[in-house]
Amino acid sequence: MNPNLVIGLISFAFVTSITPGPNNLMLIASGANFGLRRSLPHMLGISLGHSVMVVLVGLGLAGLFDLYPFAKTVLKFAAVTYMLWLAWKTAHAAAPAERQSTVRPLTFLQAAAFQWVNPKAWAMALGAVSAYAQGPGLAPVIAVAAIFPCVNFPSIAVWARAGEEMRHLLTNPNRLKVFNWTMAALLVLSLWPVLRL
Repeated sequence: MNPNLVIGLISFAFVTSITPGPNNLMLIASGANFGLRRSLPHMLGISLGHSVMVVLVGLGLAGLFDLYPFAKTVLKFAAVTYMLWLAWKTAHAAAPAERQSTVRPLTFLQAAAFQWVNPKAWAMALGAVSAYAQGPGLAPVIAVAAIFPCVNFPSIAVWARAGEEMRHLLTNPNRLKVFNWTMAALLVLSLWPVLRL
């Protein structure tokens, strides 16, 4: 891959990964509620799940939306429904001492699957493939898919770590409740661009 393209891709991956979006909002809440270590599968699911998405988009998956416009509507409905459910789950997360043993952060597979209904993840994958996967064959797509998580993972880790750092401020149940409801509201607000499409 051309060095200028690599530098551009790294910049693109950093800016799109570090800025607020559904993944980062969920990670700051996960860090606050479960800590960084327990949020690692969630973080890996985001990075590696998005990398798989990049490969599949590069193979032409996005072209299916041109052939079957109804599929885009179905995906939008699934995204909105799932994100509303995640917002509800975030808003109702209990304090660590009150949690039942069944309450856990998102798993690797849940986080990876979430990328398919995350509008920002779609925009990132489409942007990365169209702008940086230059050249014939699958090799440029694989290069983009390999570089992206190397930048994405440390970027999103900042959000989970920030959440973990906030834990001592959130020992008060009322403050934790306000934090969780704020994160849930921001997650719902992140749906605005999807609903306008």
